[in-house]
Amino acid sequence: MISPAVQLAPDIHGLLFMDRLKRRAEFLKAANAPSWKTRSVIVQARKRGDDAPARSGFTVTKKLGNAVARNRIRRRLREAVRLTSPARFQAGTDYVFIGRQMLQDRPFNLLLQDVDQALEHLNKGETNHQFPRRTPK
Repeated sequence: MISPAVQLAPDIHGLLFMDRLKRRAEFLKAANAPSWKTRSVIVQARKRGDDAPARSGFTVTKKLGNAVARNRIRRRLREAVRLTSPARFQAGTDYVFIGRQMLQDRPFNLLLQDVDQALEHLNKGETNHQFPRRTPK
């Protein structure tokens, strides 16, 4: 078992790591949750109903380019989320961040604002975007 000190160890910048969503079923559950769309990112927030730490997942569709372009978008998005204030993330919530085309060329400070704005609205229970309903296999 990993000690709590190791699980919450800060990285080199003093920021804490966040648990990740990795399985397809976890992403599909979040797809039915409220979401907020900004110019560069769509954020979905699913309340799990427990008090465990917030988890995050990142996805970029193939429409946005080849693997190199998608990985660059995903890295920028992950870094923006990592630099976002931990107070923005509610315990017991899964967040899925979906990269959009504009994220590729968006200045990083505006990307940070987009992520922060989406989290602020979702934490208030607001939504401005609806995905088609999906069910896990």
